[in-house]
Amino acid sequence: MAYVDGFVVPVPKDRLEDYLAMSRACGAIWRELGALEFRECVADDVKPGQWTSFPQAVDLQDGELVVFSWIVYESRSRRDEINEQVMNDPRMKPYMDPQNMPFDGKRMVYGGFDMRIDI
Repeated sequence: MAYVDGFVVPVPKDRLEDYLAMSRACGAIWRELGALEFRECVADDVKPGQWTSFPQAVDLQDGELVVFSWIVYESRSRRDEINEQVMNDPRMKPYMDPQNMPFDGKRMVYGGFDMRIDI
């Protein structure tokens, strides 16, 4: 089976194109270094819930969209290797500076998941 990193981030609507441009550049690096898939999805039908929801998870503010993303790897160990390479890649440096990020990284929700079903 595979391993997946998942992310949910709030992105200001007026920075969406900046975010997607950053994601395309970063995604190309992840794929070059061995990630199997790199996906970005912009919320189209995501409503606040009574107790939990994607908007509540990222403390969505007026003028923001929820973006749901994932990266697929062969395994957790391969993910760890790839992520270490990505984080040390000099092409990533501009994207790691919080001042350059087109979203609030403090409100990003993320984690690693062991894929159990792939139909």
